[in-house]
Amino acid sequence: MNYHETVLLNESIKGLEVRPGGTYVDATFGGGGHSIEILKSLENGKLIAFDQDEEANANKINDERFTLVNANFRFLKNFLMYYKVLPVDGIIADLGISSHQIDNAERGFSVRFEADLDLRMNRKNKVNARNVLAEYSEEALRKLFFEFGELKQAYKIAKTIVEKRKDKAIVTLDDLKNTIGQFAERGKENKFYAKVLQSLRIEINDEMNSLKELLMQSIDVLKPGGRLVVIAYHSLEDRLVKNIMKTGNFEGAVEKDFYGNEKVPLKVVTRQPIVPGPDEIERNKRARSAKLRIAVKN
Repeated sequence: MNYHETVLLNESIKGLEVRPGGTYVDATFGGGGHSIEILKSLENGKLIAFDQDEEANANKINDERFTLVNANFRFLKNFLMYYKVLPVDGIIADLGISSHQIDNAERGFSVRFEADLDLRMNRKNKVNARNVLAEYSEEALRKLFFEFGELKQAYKIAKTIVEKRKDKAIVTLDDLKNTIGQFAERGKENKFYAKVLQSLRIEINDEMNSLKELLMQSIDVLKPGGRLVVIAYHSLEDRLVKNIMKTGNFEGAVEKDFYGNEKVPLKVVTRQPIVPGPDEIERNKRARSAKLRIAVKN
């Protein structure tokens, strides 16, 4: 199955500093791009990969050092305990949706295809985008569009959806466009709809809470000197990653002990995020907004 090119592949693997006998986690297996590169540097080490999307099973790597877990990475610590591989030497996470998911029209992730509004990363989940648009209150819709899409007209968008769904259910992407198209800036329609879909996707898949759990558990399961490597694609994700690496919490406020010493569980390696160069962006448009951050466990 073609998942296309892995973003910032060389930079992220270099940042992981894979040791031949180490134990590593690929929290977002997808097409296996990072896992394949990690295995090249492992000898008698182990690699545990996570992916909640069952379609990723088509890319499973036949290697005795490799284990693929079909679960959300928010269950990281539980599964590492189950497989008796604690603590680990490194964790890598490439957040967001894969190119495969975007290009699969029936999943509803892309503004390029007319499709039913689904947006579930784990198709076993009962709630999809259609449910949210049909059942959420105006206030709940306003909140998710404002917080997760950073849409300035969140109030008007939510109000319009609630009004128009009384007459016609919003089932497909075209239904959604016809409902809220008036709020899209001329010439930037796709960017607007992408933010709307992002808002719904984050809500349906509980992405922010899942990421918070992954990051907090990563601190627990890493060995001293172990590395955390994360690629984020929008400011909401990147802010959480930046703050946890810098301060050990999501608020970004450094905590101090009784003597005034800073209590930080991680040491930041990348003072500024690593971003793709022009050549990579030309090859892979998905790389445009990628930011790579790396930290080491103290």
